[in-house]
Amino acid sequence: MSENQANSSDWGLFGRPLFQDPKARALSRVGVVDVGSNSVRLVVFDGAARSPAYFFNEKVMCGLGEGIGETGRLNPSGRTRALSAIRRFQRLAIGMNTGPLTAVATAAVREAEDGQEFRDLVESETGLQLHVIDGKEEARLSAQGVLLGWPGSYGLVCDIGGSSMELAEVADGVVGKRVSSSLGPQRLMSVKGGKKARKEIIRSTIQSLHAELGPQHNRLFLVGGSWRAIARIDMERRGYPLHVLHEYRMSRKAVSATADYIAQNDEETIRAKTGISSSRMKLVPIASEVLKEIVRDFRPHDIAISSYGIREGMLYEQMPQKLRDRDPLIEACRFAEAKDARLPGFGRTLYEFIQPVFKSAPPEHLKLIKAACLLHDVSWRAHPDYRAETCFNLATQANLGGIRHNERIFLGLALLYRYSNSALTAARAESIAGLISPEEQRVAETVGKAMRFGAMLWLQKDAQIGQMRLYPKKRVLELSLSQDAVPLFGEVAEARFNSLAAALPATPNIILNQ
Repeated sequence: MSENQANSSDWGLFGRPLFQDPKARALSRVGVVDVGSNSVRLVVFDGAARSPAYFFNEKVMCGLGEGIGETGRLNPSGRTRALSAIRRFQRLAIGMNTGPLTAVATAAVREAEDGQEFRDLVESETGLQLHVIDGKEEARLSAQGVLLGWPGSYGLVCDIGGSSMELAEVADGVVGKRVSSSLGPQRLMSVKGGKKARKEIIRSTIQSLHAELGPQHNRLFLVGGSWRAIARIDMERRGYPLHVLHEYRMSRKAVSATADYIAQNDEETIRAKTGISSSRMKLVPIASEVLKEIVRDFRPHDIAISSYGIREGMLYEQMPQKLRDRDPLIEACRFAEAKDARLPGFGRTLYEFIQPVFKSAPPEHLKLIKAACLLHDVSWRAHPDYRAETCFNLATQANLGGIRHNERIFLGLALLYRYSNSALTAARAESIAGLISPEEQRVAETVGKAMRFGAMLWLQKDAQIGQMRLYPKKRVLELSLSQDAVPLFGEVAEARFNSLAAALPATPNIILNQ
């Protein structure tokens, strides 16, 4: 792309192209400041372009929108805190070499009488221009954030802030109808008439939004800090062992039960159990009333938490289609391998070597097997006694998109057994593994044993190792090694191959090409 073309194009809120090359696989550091009604946050993205990692992520609870329903103005102490946070973020960005920060503001700054005054103050003191986005644009960007994390997703995206709530349809990779409302918990706090009046406003508003949107696919994605806090409480109530909010699922019944749990329990008690901040916890009871009504009215079959929203949507907007079409999980794993593995590129060789053993596996398992092979060596710096557990934690705790909780566990177990031939011993691993079926656990263990053996035949990344073949009817696992790989097939390698055969189960048959 020429400089003139770049200058003449509309690059949205960033004002510059982020992906100069449609084939780009890596993203240079990009910083976004999000000025919301409740918090001000700096996120710096880096790493794999299709699955950007959070190089830096810091928020300050400012409460800009607190009391706006009564005064029509930004909260004075919130303004002070927000300006201080933005000054800090601007200085941090210089040290992190992000290039110019992009700053967006939502409902509070958009609607406050002194919103423009605050924007002018921010620009004069920091040089940072605050881009104010309207409600429907906020809905669109949030929905695009969901598309970044969930390729092929469809349904309804609901983004809640302090002063507003937006809904947007997604299907076939595009955003459809969008609506915005004033159902933010900060704004609802100022409703006169108590809980009864507030409930009526919530109900009538949601009914109106539903009528405007029309019939919906029965899937709901939840974006926003208050939704994440409710999900964290739901985890605590259920005793759910995997504390990863992204892709966490709730049923309609669970939402209702958790809303009741919040209403019936002391806020400080809930905070002590969940670690939710006091400023966020103040909003949670009202937010739970809103969510309960949304679920009652729209009746989704599937409810999922998304950690991706406006900021990620801004990135997705600039991605060329070739990049959007890539799998975010595989891209993140490929990037991790390139950065941390001892022999970058061997993961692909390893996958091609072990894949014939799993040729009958469903596509979703094959994707996870490929991801595991790419990650099989990225934790080599961990202490040998803890390497298996480190690998398990990497998969189950990493900030990854395009992967469900049960898939995280499958991937984690496969990596655990890549480094350990013994049964699960870590109490945490045992409790989390219980979230997938015994059969899936067995398959993951077999994948781990296959990688454990294949890693013994470590040559150049494009070297010909040989091949494995599984004959299911005969129950025979055949190994044919290339001449270059024969010297690598010692006593330990043979023991690992036999262990893999036993796990299938199959009879081992070894062919050495001398």
